[in-house]
Amino acid sequence: MTAGFGSGKSVSAGRRARAVSRAIGAALPAATTLASLLGLCLLWGLAAGMWPSRALPPPLEVWRVLLKEAASGDLGYHLAMTLWRVVAAYLVAMIVGSVIGVLLGRYWRADSFFNPWLVLFLNLPALVVIVLAYIWFGLTEAAAIGAVAINKIPNVIVTMREGARALDPRYAEMATVYRLGPLDHVRHILMPQLQPYFAAASRSGIALIWKIVLVVELLGRSNGVGFQIYLYFQIFDVAAILAYTLAFVAIMLLIELFLVQPLERHATRWRSRSA
Repeated sequence: MTAGFGSGKSVSAGRRARAVSRAIGAALPAATTLASLLGLCLLWGLAAGMWPSRALPPPLEVWRVLLKEAASGDLGYHLAMTLWRVVAAYLVAMIVGSVIGVLLGRYWRADSFFNPWLVLFLNLPALVVIVLAYIWFGLTEAAAIGAVAINKIPNVIVTMREGARALDPRYAEMATVYRLGPLDHVRHILMPQLQPYFAAASRSGIALIWKIVLVVELLGRSNGVGFQIYLYFQIFDVAAILAYTLAFVAIMLLIELFLVQPLERHATRWRSRSA
């Protein structure tokens, strides 16, 4: 009985140790990111103190402006409008680009025919697409989101096309042998193999889309972070420009840490099990 009780205590202690280790491992990326950002703020404060200028306000001044805009409600409203456009353009670009990319990767004749179109759209400047969208469709929300999506779709197509070309034909043969339906084929054969390419296109897409959204808002919207940056640029208020920019960057970092990375770990959990 004593030996059994002692072994039970050791098992319980081992479980607690593993739980603590997992908690530390989960918190380490966030702590590292926080330490890195604090170091950047320290360098920024030193630079602003050594070369005082209206063009480079210190972090505390930017923080005061950010709190003021947040208290008035303007910051939350404009951040929400920009975030809505980012999400809408991201979904359109990823869905359309993924479908077209997989089709081009699977059917070489279609790829050969549409490849010149793809090269054309890849090299078309984002500013031209935005201006033409506003001229052709007016200064509307649909034109703004569509212009951003069109700028990102070719990049998604290229990435997903390479993923479709790298598909292992043996898995397709297995699906045929086991008579998997279309949905099961997509879920169990296609998606696991395309996941790394989808993750790469998704991560680069978020970074690119929100930058283009700011240009879209600057040129033809009456709200959003881009509109506010343009407004404060006219009066040369660098502190307000940095406050709005850093607020949205902070949101994108939170999305990366607490949404994108956990989803990516969940999607690739089968790899650690097989290893």
